[in-house]
Amino acid sequence: MSILEMKVPSPGESITEVEIATWLVKDGDFVEKDQPIAEVDSDKATLELPAEDSGIITLKAEEGEVVQVGQVVCLIDTSASKPEGSAPAAKAQVKAAEPAKVEAPKAEAKPAATYATGTPSPAAKKILDEKGIETSAVSGSGKDGRITKQDADVASVPAMGGTSATTGSRGSSTTKLSVLRRKVAARLVMVKNETAMLTTFNEVDMSEIFRIRKLYKEEFIQKHGVGLGFMSFFTKAVTRALQMYPDVNASIDGDFKINYDFCDISIAVSGPKGLMVPVLRNAEDMSFRGIESNIKSLAEKVRDGKITVDEMTGGTFTLTNGGTFGSMLSTPIINPPQSAILGMHNILQRPMAIDGQVVIRPMMYVAVSYDHRIIDGKESVGFLVAVKEAIDNPVEFLLGGDERKGLEL
Repeated sequence: MSILEMKVPSPGESITEVEIATWLVKDGDFVEKDQPIAEVDSDKATLELPAEDSGIITLKAEEGEVVQVGQVVCLIDTSASKPEGSAPAAKAQVKAAEPAKVEAPKAEAKPAATYATGTPSPAAKKILDEKGIETSAVSGSGKDGRITKQDADVASVPAMGGTSATTGSRGSSTTKLSVLRRKVAARLVMVKNETAMLTTFNEVDMSEIFRIRKLYKEEFIQKHGVGLGFMSFFTKAVTRALQMYPDVNASIDGDFKINYDFCDISIAVSGPKGLMVPVLRNAEDMSFRGIESNIKSLAEKVRDGKITVDEMTGGTFTLTNGGTFGSMLSTPIINPPQSAILGMHNILQRPMAIDGQVVIRPMMYVAVSYDHRIIDGKESVGFLVAVKEAIDNPVEFLLGGDERKGLEL
């Protein structure tokens, strides 16, 4: 017998542990070399763990378990033969399979998912026995219908005031936060506690951008193979404003301020594991086509779970668009160690006073949250006004006075 020990590889610098999010195979399965066998969460991204060789796999860690980089998480018996009649495991088929939670192999160990429906946990059984409640009268909300302590607590509470019990559902479930979500939560609390965060607001008129997109949309797609969206206009407006107000493109390190002569723009993207912020490197040098192509590529990687740690590391300023979910106004939270973030919102047709006349315009509220320790109100307001003037008049400020040339058409 030849046994291969599979250890957790390092997902990137400064990452020392990961969490087993999902096993894509079951204990005792035959796996092919390079077949994805698990998804692991770090504090930055979700990554796939491929089999290092073919053979029969024995799992050594449970789903939800935090393991150290370099720790053995499974064994592969490489001397085992492939079972006759078994088809090669396609990646899509493996992902579609129902993952099974398995206990670490021990003498006569049983899978953790073998509890019969309605079986109470020890703590739940104690409560039900004390109250004289039959387990058959309690609906379990745990894995495979197992009755949890919380289920027993709910079942043992009499209806208030002697009134009849509700006929609605009273179930609940408890799910452990992923390591990524826990890290995000800790960072957000840290920002609120350790920065002097303020937010300033303004509104932008999207009329010209609407006109440009409508006029050149099809030609832009045919020429560049990618759509012309709002994010390229806002990215160009932001990089221009950052160069005008460099303190907004800075970070603080103890008693020192670090200014950057480049604009690495973090773009907030919603993915299956939550909000992630891949980075456009040197966005100040990108064309409209370059920005749109890079955003599309990074967003696809986030949604497919293929984004790398390096692609999300760094960034000097963040763009987030809550408008895609219908948000009208918000105060975005700074993405540390950055010192400012621009929040975009939904676009509404609103009456505006233009040259003494009331006209209907597509308007968007924008917000900049900033660290007042290194960015003064003058800089933050000036920055947002610069963004506004570029969005209100993109031909002059973003396209060099020539729409077609600016869009490379």
